[in-house]
Amino acid sequence: SGRVRYVGVRGYLGWQLATAAVAARRPAPLISTQVEYSLLARGVEEELIPAAAHHGVGVFAAVPLAGGVLTGKYRSGVPADSRGADDVHTEEVRRYLTESAVRVVDAVATAADGLGTSPLAVALAWVRDRPHVASTLVGARDLAQLTGVLVAEELALPPAIAAALDDVSA
Repeated sequence: SGRVRYVGVRGYLGWQLATAAVAARRPAPLISTQVEYSLLARGVEEELIPAAAHHGVGVFAAVPLAGGVLTGKYRSGVPADSRGADDVHTEEVRRYLTESAVRVVDAVATAADGLGTSPLAVALAWVRDRPHVASTLVGARDLAQLTGVLVAEELALPPAIAAALDDVSA
């Protein structure tokens, strides 16, 4: 009936996205996919992002701060007022609290110190600048978090720092 002009999907694997992109050309093209993507969740670079690029599908990077882990707030434990302390979200956050994540979070914090900004801004700028990422999806819970997100939009990560973050998070 012409009511759907464009289609977006969430949670697809690379082959599923490619199949859907071909099937959705008519009547409404597939134009976007939402995937979990951050310095701590880079698995989508293997198949999904190349499939999206091949089919002209924009990527919305969800959970770009890895549940807040990339902000550095979990470096000394789980704060009582955080999502990690909330029974509903605790597993979502704790899956990022690994030994390899510590190295990445430390690198993000070091980059932030050197740039005079926050780890939140560095982590968001990194994912925002990745090839084929159309936008990031953030879940700011209050005005302070939203302000931090907006600061990230002004940050230009130097190529050397972006490359170092690539290396430590690969």
